[in-house]
Amino acid sequence: MSISVGQPVPDFTATATGDTQLSLSELRGKQVVIYFYPKASTPGCTTEGGDFRDNKAAFDAANTVIIGVSRDGIRAQENFKAKQDFNFTLISDKDETVCRLFDVIKLKKLYGKEHLGIERSTFLIDVDGKLAREWRGVKVKGHVAEVLEAAQALHAGE
Repeated sequence: MSISVGQPVPDFTATATGDTQLSLSELRGKQVVIYFYPKASTPGCTTEGGDFRDNKAAFDAANTVIIGVSRDGIRAQENFKAKQDFNFTLISDKDETVCRLFDVIKLKKLYGKEHLGIERSTFLIDVDGKLAREWRGVKVKGHVAEVLEAAQALHAGE
């Protein structure tokens, strides 16, 4: 199942950092950026998370919450968040419920071997819970600036 732009994003509840459960429905009234990354504490994922961290004030000004998601366990997510001083929530999606909702589990190749993994992807959800934008197969460099621009434009249009 995949969500299309303009459609409501189904509610979900997931284990999040800070010993919490996060439900998408709790964030209604705010824009939400959900970004999926392959693995905590790897170079690309650290850079991407750092870019979101460094732009959080601008996302806040655009009424936008940032959430990072990977299949790492909650302890790995907590360590990643603490080590990188991330100022936003990370979700542990070990059972891939959220990943499958957004259809980000893809066949990937690493060292000639195929495996299922997360395709780096980002989704922008509007204040009414509808998918406003999506980015799939993301390249880290410049990506957060593009997402921020889209969040600001969406916020200005409301």
